[in-house]
Amino acid sequence: MATLRDAKIGATVTVTKINGEGAVKRRIMDMGITKGVEVKIIKVAPLGDPIELLVRGYELSIRKADADMIEIR
Repeated sequence: MATLRDAKIGATVTVTKINGEGAVKRRIMDMGITKGVEVKIIKVAPLGDPIELLVRGYELSIRKADADMIEIR
């Protein structure tokens, strides 16, 4: 399954599942990344970490490790 980490700059994707457990999963969901939400990849830092996203009308930066837990289509 493709993850948010695999998405290309400028792509708009839909979240299908959030992997992980406990506090990490809750933190991702608290930032507005939930199943079914559309996420646009704005830019990626030169070394790939962090990734800047547009989620629910606001910009958000997340780590590669967190992006790897988010499955998309």
